[in-house]
Amino acid sequence: MKVLSSLKSAKTRHPDCQIVRRKGKSYVICKTNPRFKARQG
Repeated sequence: MKVLSSLKSAKTRHPDCQIVRRKGKSYVICKTNPRFKARQG
């Protein structure tokens, strides 16, 4: 999982990527390709 300062590019890497907020942190999760996971905050 990458820790990024901006999730804009991470969100557009794959059509299945989606941004979720958990416990004050923003995550990019991708069910079909888990190597695109990222975190911010």
